[in-house]
Amino acid sequence: MSEQIQKVAVIGCGVIGAGWASLFLARGLDVTIYDPAEGAENSFKHYLQDAWPSLQASMPIGDLPVTKYTFVKDLATSLRDVDFVQENGPERADFKVELMKTLDQHTRPGVVIASSSSGLPASGFIERCQQDPGRILVGHPFNPAHLVPLVEVVPHPATDSSAIATAMGFYRSLGKRPVLLHQEIPGFVANRLQAAINNEAYSLISRGVISAEDLDTAVTSGPGLRWALTGPIVTNALGGGGGSGGFAQRIERLGPSIQAWEENISKHRFAWSFEAVEKLNQEARKWLETVDWQNINATRDQMLLKVLAAKSSPSSRGEKIERL
Repeated sequence: MSEQIQKVAVIGCGVIGAGWASLFLARGLDVTIYDPAEGAENSFKHYLQDAWPSLQASMPIGDLPVTKYTFVKDLATSLRDVDFVQENGPERADFKVELMKTLDQHTRPGVVIASSSSGLPASGFIERCQQDPGRILVGHPFNPAHLVPLVEVVPHPATDSSAIATAMGFYRSLGKRPVLLHQEIPGFVANRLQAAINNEAYSLISRGVISAEDLDTAVTSGPGLRWALTGPIVTNALGGGGGSGGFAQRIERLGPSIQAWEENISKHRFAWSFEAVEKLNQEARKWLETVDWQNINATRDQMLLKVLAAKSSPSSRGEKIERL
């Protein structure tokens, strides 16, 4: 159970692994970190220092817990006493197959091994796990992992129900909002939604319909604001007049028009040709060269905290928007 998890192993400490480790530390857990990359420990120290003010603003925690985490060089001998494993290795099936074999072999039976895989289903990298493959699943976070609440929990067909329950409970105990996928699918759910939006965005920009800057504005000043609060299903229902019948009314009223839009979108999907990619890169660069990259992470984190705080505050109806 999640309350029995006191020591977590973070395998791979890039951006996602560092975000997980920072959150685990903020929640008072002991963290064992393994990353053979040169300079990984120093990079994590900087990440933690930058992330800690945001974590302090989102929960009651004290100073940096420099004694609560340990970087280790020998992975096998460091796994014997951990209660949960969060793997963050490269997004390559061949790499994960070997890594999962090691993790499965050297952790205690029953200890959940969760992969931060962005789109590779767990069934694709458990083939060499012989001890306890039923405790392996995907726990896919979103960057920055120490702040964004969503975690997609994706079991493979033979994942034990107890492992699913433990992972869901553990992530909730961290303040996360895990969602459970009932079947494996490449890219999972949120990344597939992002991929669909991104493909149309790339198409519109490369075809000269809109600039990259205005495309970002069209999302952040329009549907992105609504989706952050109610998501596409409730948003559509509100557009149909609200209530449990609002969604069906919107589909009935706008369905034929939406279908025509989708047919046009299908005809103009971003084709990933050399010419289209070059045009996209040129247009994106014009916008990205004007961005204040030095402060963008800090600004993003501050705004995320404000949005999350607003979502968890009582609405005018006495409910919490977060529940939607």
